Amino acid sequence: MDDTALTVHQTARPHGFPGPEHFAFVESALPSPAAGTALVENLYWSVDPYHREMMDGGPGGFALGAPLEGRALGRVVASRTPQLAEGEVVFHRQGWRTHAVVAPGQVRRLPRYDGVPLSAYLGILGGTGLTAYVALTRIARLRPGDDLFVSAAAGGVGTAAGRFARLLGAGRLVGSTGSADKAAYLTREVGYDAAFDYHDGPASELLATAAPDGFDVFVDNVGGPQLAAAIGALRPFGRIARVGTISQYNAPDAPPPSFNHADLVEKSLRMEGFLVTHHLELQQELYDFAVPHLRSGRLTPDETVVTGFDHIVTAFLAMLHGRTTGKTLIRATAPAPVIHTPVDNPSEPA
Repeated sequence: MDDTALTVHQTARPHGFPGPEHFAFVESALPSPAAGTALVENLYWSVDPYHREMMDGGPGGFALGAPLEGRALGRVVASRTPQLAEGEVVFHRQGWRTHAVVAPGQVRRLPRYDGVPLSAYLGILGGTGLTAYVALTRIARLRPGDDLFVSAAAGGVGTAAGRFARLLGAGRLVGSTGSADKAAYLTREVGYDAAFDYHDGPASELLATAAPDGFDVFVDNVGGPQLAAAIGALRPFGRIARVGTISQYNAPDAPPPSFNHADLVEKSLRMEGFLVTHHLELQQELYDFAVPHLRSGRLTPDETVVTGFDHIVTAFLAMLHGRTTGKTLIRATAPAPVIHTPVDNPSEPA
């Protein structure tokens, strides 16, 4: 183990898309755990769209000149508490750094299932997969045979939602994404029946072509014109699970979507947003649902994995610009093979 540690700090507030100039790698001495804590050497890091929101500051946002935070998996390398054994791999939220000092209450122990890669605990079994699972089963209450539309369908939540929906007995699956290559990936690999590149025309027209008979459930990661189009295309008693608003993260001055508010009443639609942190009690239920399918091969994680902590900023920016597919992860070294589906797309989100 090296005697130095690296952390990533945010150096300025971006307006629009952030760039490398908004971050700095800071080297320091390896931290020493105090009594009751342990030193964790991180193995995997998650970069997520919500990190872009946190870059704007405000309550719960990133502070300038301080280490950023995010989901990570790490191995305990030095412990001063009997509750964390050296060699144990744990989940925690002190990412964007090579090493972290954690207390037992700040980590979650990982169950180990044969045949399940470690990366899955940050992706399809982690907050990304849990978000998709909650959206489908608790917010939208997907029923067998329901037709589904997912925006940003080639991202981490979007691919997980498509794969979970198929396992839950959904009917027709339609997704939007940022390139023709990604649209092809969704239909070829993930199980979507139709997918479109949202750059190809007005969202309402593209959606009418892909789902001419409408649909019952919308998992919305984007907001903006796609949300407006979905409200118009939803069938009576349709449900919208609002996960995120990617379309506004890097365009803070964009106008809100304009839609016919009467549709919500006349079609008895329901729209509900949520934060996955309010549903962490469902983590074991997600394991019980997904792990057997992962082990049987019916469920496949969609991941873009970048090797090397020094590439974490590059990977984050690539994710924001839509150059990754599925869950975007960084790993410290190159262990066992993982699925890697890079897509060379210029500058749009998933």
